[in-house]
Parts: sequence; C-alpha cells; structure tokens
Amino acid sequence: MAAPELVHYEVAGGVATVTLDSPSNRNALSSALLGQLVAALERAGTDAAARVVVLTGADPAFCSGADLAEQRTRNQAGQSAGGFPLPEVLRRLWRSPKPVICRVNGAARAGGIGLIGACDIAVARERASFAFSEVRVGVVPAIIAVTCLPRLAPRAAAEYLLTGEAFDARRAVEIGLLNRAVPDDALDDEVARYAELLRRGGPEALGHTKEMLRELPGLDFDVALERMQELSRERFASAEALEGMRAFAEKRAPSWAVPR
Repeated sequence: MAAPELVHYEVAGGVATVTLDSPSNRNALSSALLGQLVAALERAGTDAAARVVVLTGADPAFCSGADLAEQRTRNQAGQSAGGFPLPEVLRRLWRSPKPVICRVNGAARAGGIGLIGACDIAVARERASFAFSEVRVGVVPAIIAVTCLPRLAPRAAAEYLLTGEAFDARRAVEIGLLNRAVPDDALDDEVARYAELLRRGGPEALGHTKEMLRELPGLDFDVALERMQELSRERFASAEALEGMRAFAEKRAPSWAVPR
C-alpha cells in the first residue's frame, strides 16, 4: 500500500506551490511529512518550469509544529528526535536558489514558525495566530531559532520564545516575522503580487542576491566591500545582465520576464 501523500507539488505560471496536507494533525511535522517536504523542495530547486516557490498548508492550519504524538512514541521506544529531517528542510528553504514565499493560511506553532522564518517573504491571513510553544512542553525552540532569530526584533524574540504566548498576524508583521498580514480573501492576490514581482528579476541575479542577504551581515566591512565589488563586476559582465540592460534600452521586458 502506497504511503499517503502529505505534501503536494504543482507548477503553474512559473510558480511551484508546495502544500503541507495532513489536516488530521494540523499539518504537523511528522517524519513522513518532513521527508516528503525535503523531496518537494529538492524538486522545486531543479524544476526549470519554476521561477518562484510558494510554501503553504492545507486549511485550516499552516503548521502546528512537531508531531508530538509521534515523538512520544519515539521516546517510549528510546529513540531521540535526532533523525528528523527538519534541519534539512530549513536548509533547503534558506538556501533555495529561487525565492520562496510563505503563504500562511492559518495558525503556526513552534516548528511551523521555523518554516516561515526560513522563507524569503511571508504573507499571512490576519486571522492567523503564532506561538513559540516549545517551552510550555518542556523543550527548547533550538533548531528553529536559526531561521527565526535573524528575522525577529531581539526584545520580541525574548518575549515570545520565553513566554510561549500566542500573538496575531499584525504583531508578527511588527516584530519582523511577516512581510504582510491581509484579510482572508486577499491572501492569494497578495501572494500572486509578490510572485509576479519576483518573476521580473533575473533568475541568476535573484539567486546571488539571496546569497548576499544571507552572508553579508556576518562579514568584516572591508572584506564585504571587496567581495561585493567582485560580485558586482561579475554580474555586470554576465549574459543575464547584458540581456537586462539591452531590454531596458529597447523598452521591452527581458526574456526571463515573458509570461509562460
């Protein structure tokens, strides 16, 4: 008997949509779901038809975090959580050569917020709620801190990671977790707007810009200037840049922006 499909993958209009679909446990991060999510993200990264990736959940929740029922079973069997592929999922989102939009369709808890933090752009329904609930079950939000702390204002990070208190989408925008919080009926339009904006960028330029955003903040000032000067020199001489500048002069869209 085939394993249930817990993660769906589809491509339309240059956008690969990856959907968590395990509504019985609010799209919890079970080992099976995580394994399928790794495969879907790998596919999106190499799919020539996909220019942008959208990560979302099947209603009503986005992701409830770790599958605690599964973890209790593992604990009883003397197994640790070390075999779960959550770090690989976060790594693939964070380092994806293509921009990743998180479409937060509902509540996000714990590891689900880690997924949001790993994406480049995040848009949520106003009714979505969020909580770093780990401390309330005696664990630490350790792995997801790697993707969330770079996004969050430090005081807010201390407040919510320590208390586990839930907060709404508007507060999530204020503290840096989200880019936008929109009415329910505007979510898809806002995601589509971001996807269209991202599709206007050169694919190689977007990948290099993502890498710059990840690495530049940790570099020494002079080292950063030297590396960025070299990157700028390389990109201005690239075939993609030559096409982009030619298109600008000819008042037309560059080849990569033509609708599929």
